Amino acid sequence: MKREALQDLFIGIAGLIGAGKTTLAKALGEHLDLPVYFEPVADNAYLEDFYRDTQRYAFATQIYLLNRRFQQHQEIIWRGGGGVQDRTIYEDAVFAKTLVQQGLMDARDYDTYRQLFRHMSNFMCRPNVIIYLDLSPESSMKRIQLRSRDVESGISMAYLESLHQAYNEFIEDISRSVPVIRVCWEQFRDVDEMATVIEREYLKGSFLREVTWQPTR
Repeated sequence: MKREALQDLFIGIAGLIGAGKTTLAKALGEHLDLPVYFEPVADNAYLEDFYRDTQRYAFATQIYLLNRRFQQHQEIIWRGGGGVQDRTIYEDAVFAKTLVQQGLMDARDYDTYRQLFRHMSNFMCRPNVIIYLDLSPESSMKRIQLRSRDVESGISMAYLESLHQAYNEFIEDISRSVPVIRVCWEQFRDVDEMATVIEREYLKGSFLREVTWQPTR
């Protein structure tokens, strides 16, 4: 494949908890010689508290993650040369929305979060392409149980189902402005195959829209 076609791309990896975003991001980074920006998990100062008492720490956790992902986002933009991001900053709103719907975040806090995100968006550049790893809530739960992270032991199926619905709405919305490659991820794919698919789907797409003008008078 023509690697030079992808070396300057900003690629975002999106998907449910446990989908395999980190594994794919790492493999694509090595395959395409792109820097990888991982989701803050091990060094997340709020994650354990969030899963222990979600309602109390929901807002603080979302602000923490928004701040960290914005930091990554700016680094990708200013250093140039592209990169692969394990979960984009735009997905943070998916989790915040789900928390509100589940009654785990106060509507007032959610409004504050959205206002902050809106101000930050003035300094952001959207990814060239987002790869959405489409996974059912049932498969997400199985993979969460398989990797056995203690902090994730309290995740419910109801939460994953709400998250999945919010993701579907998110993908439909963001695909209007960012090319999205939606991949069924019930089974893991070979990284060489994925890199080829990304190149093919990204390069063949034309995102130029011709405007026709009709006088109104």
